[in-house]
Amino acid sequence: MTEASTSVRASSYLADASRPARERHVPVLLSECLDMLAPAIGAPGAVLVDATLGMGGHTEGALERFEDLTVIGIDRDPQAIALASDRLERFGARFRAVHATYDHIDRVIEEQCGPGSRVDGILMDLGVSSLQLDEADRGFAYSKDAPLDMRMDPTTGPSAADLLASASEGEIVRILRTYGEERFAPRIARLIIRRRDEAPITRTGELVDIVRSAIPAPARRSGGNPAKRTFQALRVAVNDELTILERALPRALASLRVGGRLVVEAYQSLEDRIVKDVLRRGATSAAPPGLPIVPDEMAPSLRLLTKGANRADQAEQDHNPRSASVRLRGAELLSEWKDNS
Repeated sequence: MTEASTSVRASSYLADASRPARERHVPVLLSECLDMLAPAIGAPGAVLVDATLGMGGHTEGALERFEDLTVIGIDRDPQAIALASDRLERFGARFRAVHATYDHIDRVIEEQCGPGSRVDGILMDLGVSSLQLDEADRGFAYSKDAPLDMRMDPTTGPSAADLLASASEGEIVRILRTYGEERFAPRIARLIIRRRDEAPITRTGELVDIVRSAIPAPARRSGGNPAKRTFQALRVAVNDELTILERALPRALASLRVGGRLVVEAYQSLEDRIVKDVLRRGATSAAPPGLPIVPDEMAPSLRLLTKGANRADQAEQDHNPRSASVRLRGAELLSEWKDNS
């Protein structure tokens, strides 16, 4: 997360909560994602798992383009499930929504498709959704004063306010450094502890003021809102995002049929690094260099579909500003998944 972006997935700048989901949500790199998945999901009876459903923009595009496709959509946010289900109701049984974190993708596929089933494609569009960012009371946005929550599933687990109320100064420093790459983490953590000793920190506006006060004035003059790294770090910690991604990737690859494809959109560097490392290992032979014949069990499991990561061009960014930081990677499963780490 070196850029400390807001890690927005599949979203547009339309933030009016009164609009229907399809008017509030423009999926990032939709055509590119579907083109990459097409060889795997274009056949009759194909199944795609949208592991990060959000408001359903990618799923809607896939169901419209591939008329015999079924999509299983996973999301941890009950509000996202409700909005996407309403948006996709016209597709009937071709769409199924599951409330879960996407590191349970293998269990979800087994429950939806039967024991031992494999799917044809998997799409992961990582980070916080436009739904969560655009609704102020969710507490994700540093630009809006709201309760300091940040839970993607607001029905479970501690909020960001709970975390700041209980974490030690050292733990806060670790979170800000690890997940936000915040160079002023010790100063911010020290001031958080001082302020919470006076009164609980329960509002996003209070946290923004703390961060602004802790960061030296010269550093506040560039790089956008000085609170963005702190908010990113707390959100990642509250939702355990990187651990879930690390668990989900191998489970997803093990759930693909041979010839199936995984496509991932990441919006900040720590997520993208995890994706890159898993795909690179899968695409690398485990055989010693110079071995004349590579045994099947040592051959690569994956063929990479991108050289490096694809980025949004200027036209996409102009149409959808939240695509500016996206990194798109994909891989095709060549043989049963094995992690050559």
